[in-house]
Amino acid sequence: MRCLVTGGAGFLGSHLCERLLNDGHEVLCLDNYFTGRLQNVSHLRDNRNFELIRHDVTEPILLEVDRIFNLACPASPVHYQFNPVKTIKTSVMGAINMLGLAKRVHARILQASTSEVYGDPAVHPQKEDYWGNVNPIGIRSCYDEGKRVAETLFMDYHRQNKVDIRIVRIFNTYGPRMLMNDGRVVSNFIVQALKGEDLTIYGDGNQTRSFCYVDDMVEAFVRMMDQDEIIGPVNVGNPGEFTMLELAQTVLELTNSKSRIVYQPLPGDDPKMRRPDISLAKKALGWEPKVNLFDGLQKTIEYFKTVV
Repeated sequence: MRCLVTGGAGFLGSHLCERLLNDGHEVLCLDNYFTGRLQNVSHLRDNRNFELIRHDVTEPILLEVDRIFNLACPASPVHYQFNPVKTIKTSVMGAINMLGLAKRVHARILQASTSEVYGDPAVHPQKEDYWGNVNPIGIRSCYDEGKRVAETLFMDYHRQNKVDIRIVRIFNTYGPRMLMNDGRVVSNFIVQALKGEDLTIYGDGNQTRSFCYVDDMVEAFVRMMDQDEIIGPVNVGNPGEFTMLELAQTVLELTNSKSRIVYQPLPGDDPKMRRPDISLAKKALGWEPKVNLFDGLQKTIEYFKTVV
């Protein structure tokens, strides 16, 4: 098939492009390089089934494709809060443009949504039927509400125009090609540990996250697009739950770092708990993560040793 990956030069997108090429598909990689990096896909450019397009999804584009993976949007607080208006335009206008393209060429389209649609959840773990607890006017709202509106658009294009959609809600994902400066906790801790700097924990360190290795996440995308039973939304993530303090201690152990752990105030609207209920993904996709946190962190640390 001919697959379009928006945000294809980003962390997740580049791994997805790689996987789709390995599966024998043609891949159009679209990115404006706000958080994507050319070096993430430079090793793919000699592949005759790979094409790189510099473009911003907030502007329409005409292409002939069979499948669209809509991943374009800055996903870390540092980047999506840098230009919040641009962030929400990317989620909303990007969804409209890609859904319009899917409608015109009768392509199946996947929306990379997020666990942030649940906000600071009052239900734990989070299931797909939970509507969330989101601050609509906070500093994270540009991303949280932008992704919620994108899901609304996907459902309405499906109901009104019969567009063939799929929606996955991505929980914290990590692995090689994460940006050093993206502000995500895994990359923050690893870079700080490798540099011998203090590891910064925001709050008391007891807030929890669940971390899914990138290869497992890409497998979920592929399975979601290959099945015809459900359109979603489907939670995809690792149900293993760790406190920030546990993660910091594990990174220190794996890097043999002498860094100290220091504490700073918790940012606004930061969720206290985050863990997916992946019962639906197990049932409908036959999917669950295979890479445990210890092994995934080791692979990620090896990557960061080459760039720090």
